Amino acid sequence: MTEMATFSTDRDTVRFTGSLSLAKIGDLPERLRAFDGTITRVDLSEIERIDTVGAWLIHRFAAEHDAAVVGLDTDGEHLLAQVASADQPVAMRPAHVGSFIRVVGEIGAAVEQTGRTLYGLLGFLGATLIAFWHVATHPKRFRFNAVVQRFEVVGVSALAIVGLMSFLIGIVIAQQGAVQLRQFGAEFLTINLVGRITLRELGVLMTAIMVAGRSGSAFAAQIGTMKLTEEIDAMRTIGVSPMEALVLPRVLASVIMMPLLGMYASLWAIFGGGLLCWITLDIPPVTFIQRLREVVPITDLYVGLVKAPVFGLIIAVAGCFQGMLVEGDAEQVGTRTTAAVVQAIFLVIVLDAFFAVFFTSIGWV
Repeated sequence: MTEMATFSTDRDTVRFTGSLSLAKIGDLPERLRAFDGTITRVDLSEIERIDTVGAWLIHRFAAEHDAAVVGLDTDGEHLLAQVASADQPVAMRPAHVGSFIRVVGEIGAAVEQTGRTLYGLLGFLGATLIAFWHVATHPKRFRFNAVVQRFEVVGVSALAIVGLMSFLIGIVIAQQGAVQLRQFGAEFLTINLVGRITLRELGVLMTAIMVAGRSGSAFAAQIGTMKLTEEIDAMRTIGVSPMEALVLPRVLASVIMMPLLGMYASLWAIFGGGLLCWITLDIPPVTFIQRLREVVPITDLYVGLVKAPVFGLIIAVAGCFQGMLVEGDAEQVGTRTTAAVVQAIFLVIVLDAFFAVFFTSIGWV
């Protein structure tokens, strides 16, 4: 039968006997706190067993009296070492730092996190291109039905909201342009403004922002939920590549649908601008269309068509990348979904600025 834990003193040594376990410790902690002798060794050679609670008591007792612990077997020594390593002071309140240092630290942490995210995003883009190459060299692995389904989610289901948004934006551009140009007696230039800015910039850009908020967030939430429910791990177990089955169909659908949605949005914006010009400026639709053909160069259409698939690629990759990062709990799904939308919109705007500089440098103005 296991004995209760007890101890005895012998000159400069405290010798423990019995079981140093939670069930058998009894009043040993109180007796150890009351001990005020001078010792150099704690002898545990005669104990029957020791658990974490017992190891903590011995560690604290030996530390208070600056004594060495002897007599433990290998397992006991390992347990005592683990308890000793965990005995670290805990700061209940963070150390006070100056506002300037705190701000600089937060900026540095944000920059570091941004660098890590961009590095991971580039790596994920590379993995996506590798998956595309594998599918291109093995056409039987191409999931046509999955891509068509993504066409409906990314494109067809978005027609109503993209069309309404673009129509209203066209009206706003025409109205604001007409108000400003009327001061110079140049209301007719509203047609130039609506046609060029819609085909070249706002049609594709606003569509990309809408797709990022709608489809990019859906990609992150769907893949993130599958990650939490271990469906992605199950796919890897049965030999199915998540990049080919989940990521590639979404990327292809976004890349293909973005130029179509961009053109669709541009047409609705031009229609809205033309309608307002007809109502407020008395410019007939025939005149509006004829003037558009004269003042809008074909390069504006090319600019929009070049930018659209790149924006679609960025949106899909950002959404899928953040979905793949989900781990831990359901809260991560919301966090990663928000991050996917923010990153996609930010990268789209940054790329749009680079495209503007690039096309200006080659003469497409």
